[in-house]
Amino acid sequence: MSKFGLYTKFKTHEGQRDALVDLLLAVASGMESVEGCDLYVVNIPDNETNSIWVTEIWNDPSAHKASLTLEEARVLIERAKPFITGIEQIKLNPLGGKGI
Repeated sequence: MSKFGLYTKFKTHEGQRDALVDLLLAVASGMESVEGCDLYVVNIPDNETNSIWVTEIWNDPSAHKASLTLEEARVLIERAKPFITGIEQIKLNPLGGKGI
């Protein structure tokens, strides 16, 4: 198996997390029809009120890269930018387990 995974942490302006969560959930809904996306989950931590984590698993890095060129993805990225103060990303090589 040669999958590609990401953990992405978005930091938001004070009080803006819910607005970004709504946008990311719209992204997640759109991922249902995106070829190569196995998992796209929006998470909020209990201990950080201005953070959101997105968990992704893709068939390979090129599938992820291709998804970012989709018109609806580019529109949602532009809509999300005003809410974001920082992004941290961890690239992963999923090896196996339930769900993949």
